[in-house]
Amino acid sequence: MRINHFFGGVLLVAGTTIGAGMLALPVMSGFIGFFPSLLIFLICYLVMLATAFFFLDANFAVKGEPNLISMVHKTLGGWAKVLSWVVYLLLLYSLTAAYIAASAPLFTSAIVYLTGYTLPTWVAPFALPLIFGGFVYLGTLGVDLINRFLMFGLAISSLLLLGFLPEHVEIELLTHVDWSPTLLIFPVVITAFGYHIIIPSLTTYMHHDRRKLRLTLVIGSLLPLVIYILWEVLILGIVPIEGERGLIEAWRQGASATLPLTQILTNRWIKVGVFFFSFFAIITSFLGVTLSLSDFLTDGMKIKRGWKGRLIACLLTFAPPLIFVFTYKRGFIVALEYAGAFVAILLIFLPAMMAWKLKKPRFYSTFVGRLLIITVILFAAFIVIVDILEQWGTLAPLISKYLR
Repeated sequence: MRINHFFGGVLLVAGTTIGAGMLALPVMSGFIGFFPSLLIFLICYLVMLATAFFFLDANFAVKGEPNLISMVHKTLGGWAKVLSWVVYLLLLYSLTAAYIAASAPLFTSAIVYLTGYTLPTWVAPFALPLIFGGFVYLGTLGVDLINRFLMFGLAISSLLLLGFLPEHVEIELLTHVDWSPTLLIFPVVITAFGYHIIIPSLTTYMHHDRRKLRLTLVIGSLLPLVIYILWEVLILGIVPIEGERGLIEAWRQGASATLPLTQILTNRWIKVGVFFFSFFAIITSFLGVTLSLSDFLTDGMKIKRGWKGRLIACLLTFAPPLIFVFTYKRGFIVALEYAGAFVAILLIFLPAMMAWKLKKPRFYSTFVGRLLIITVILFAAFIVIVDILEQWGTLAPLISKYLR
C-alpha cells in the first residue's frame, strides 16, 4: 500500500496544533471580543510560521536525523542545549500530563454510556497511553496512520457542530470589543499555534524534501487557523460573556468553552458533537506531542533506534506524566500556567537564534532577514514577560471590571 506522506504530514501538523488549548481559546478571547481576537490570531500565526521555517532550515543544516537537542547544540552551543533540555521537558511532559488528565473523564463517560460500568478513578488515566502508546512506539508512520482516522473524526464532529450551532449564533455577541485585556490573550494564543516539535520527525518521514516540507507547514498550520476562527464565531456568538452560563464564569472555574455551550444548548446531538470534538482534539495533539517527545528523548539520550530503544523511549515518555498525574498534580498545573513562556523560548527564541547563525539560506544574512529575526526575538521576549506578569497577578487589573 502506497502512503501519501505529504497528506499525512499536513494532518500531523494540523493535529499537533489543534489540542486541548483550542477548547480554552474562546474563554480567554471572550474578554477582548471576536474582532480583536482575529488580529491576535493572525499575528501569532505569522510569527509561528516564520519560526517554523527557521526551525526547518536549522534542521536541514545539521547532518543526520537530528532533533532539537542536536540542532541547538551544533548551532548555538552548550548553553542552548541545557536551556532546550529544561524547557522542552517541562513543556512536553506538562502537556502530556494535561492530555492524560483531560482524557480520563472522557474515557470514563464513554465506558459508562456503552456498558453502564464506571471505571475506578485510578484506571482512567492509563487509557490514553495504553490505547495510543503503541502508535507512538511504531514511530511517525504509526502515528500518521491513526492520526488520519482521528482527524477524520475531528472533521465529522466539527461538521456536526457546524450543522447545529450556526442557527444559535447572535451577531450582537460578536460585536463586543475591549482592547484593554489584550496582553492576557497572547500567551494562550501563541501556545495554540505550537507545532514545531513535529518538524524533525516530519523531515525524516518526508525524506528531507524541503519544498514539500515548507508547503506542509503552510497548509498544515493554516487549517487550525481557519478552524480556530470558526470555533470563535460559534462560541463567542452563542455564549455570553457574563452570567452564570457565561465565559467569565467558565474562566473562574478553569473550565473549557464547551461547558457553558452545553449548558446553554441542550440538544442531544450538540452534546454528542462536543464530546467527540473534545476527544479528537485532545488525542490528535497528544499523539503529536508524545511522538515528538519520544524522538527528542531518543536523540538527546542517544538511545539506539531498535525495538528495545523505542520501548525505552516510550516508557520515558509516558511514565513521568502518569506518576505526576497520580502524585503531584500541582506541579504540572504550575508548568502549564507558564506554557506560553515555554513556547516562546522553545519555539520562537531558539529557532530565531539558530536562524541568525545559519549561512544558508542567504536570506538570513540580508538586512530584511536580520530585521525579521530581531523582531521575532523581541516578540518572544514580549510573550515571556507578559506570561510572567500574568502569573504574578500584575495584569489582573486589566480584567477586574469583569470579575466584580
